[in-house]
Amino acid sequence: MDYELPLRNENSNKGTFGRVLNISGSDYMPGAAYLSSVSALTAGCGYVFLASEERVINAVAAQTQNIVFAPLTDIENLLKSSTVLLIGCGISTSKKAENIFKDTIKACNIPTVIDADGLNILSEWENPKLPENLILTPHVKEASRLLEIDVERIISNMEFFAKEISQKYNCTTVLKSSETVVCGKDLQIYKNTMRNSALAKAGSGDVLSGIIAGLLAQGLDEFNAAKTGVYVHSLAGEYAKNDLTEFAVLANDQIRYISCAFKKLLN
Repeated sequence: MDYELPLRNENSNKGTFGRVLNISGSDYMPGAAYLSSVSALTAGCGYVFLASEERVINAVAAQTQNIVFAPLTDIENLLKSSTVLLIGCGISTSKKAENIFKDTIKACNIPTVIDADGLNILSEWENPKLPENLILTPHVKEASRLLEIDVERIISNMEFFAKEISQKYNCTTVLKSSETVVCGKDLQIYKNTMRNSALAKAGSGDVLSGIIAGLLAQGLDEFNAAKTGVYVHSLAGEYAKNDLTEFAVLANDQIRYISCAFKKLLN
């Protein structure tokens, strides 16, 4: 299986590798903002702008100096200067979060990754006008809400229901369970069968969505950003498990092993 990586021209600068606008986190889930933002940077993008609540920004700023922070009131301007939108990780499904999500999606004309609470809000939004270049990253329970069917049916035929989501939302779908299915807008399928209980931890999805957004910002198309992102995340989980055991791997450990996954792909 071939996995595409972005080109890394030595005659470049931080603007060369894209800007991710990450709208994520909430008062009780600031970790989602940290994990997704740092993962996007670790995957190679040049900038991450994190737009979130002040409490979230303060919590993330205490952990890293690598992110540019912005208020939620500045989203319209940030969209104009960003390459990719990542939205939904830990934003909650409050009325305020719903309004921010819908207003942002309506104004967005750049490639977009929607994850987590963004998917839950999307599942109840009738006739949304979505960005043309779109990746949705549901786990099976989120997928059941998007399609309004039982989780058990989705698990029984992951490829079929990944295609159903891609057709319904005109998107690339990353359907996650113990195995992951990526379905492109053209219904092309990639299946990742690397099962790893070490990745069954809160925050793993935030890491994956950040990796995908980072690759997308560097110029990969949606299908290849999703396919390579899923594989890189799986490899990082394998390296983390080998060092830390399947019991002890946390989501931020997965980020530390992203570089090992890239090394394997580059060799």
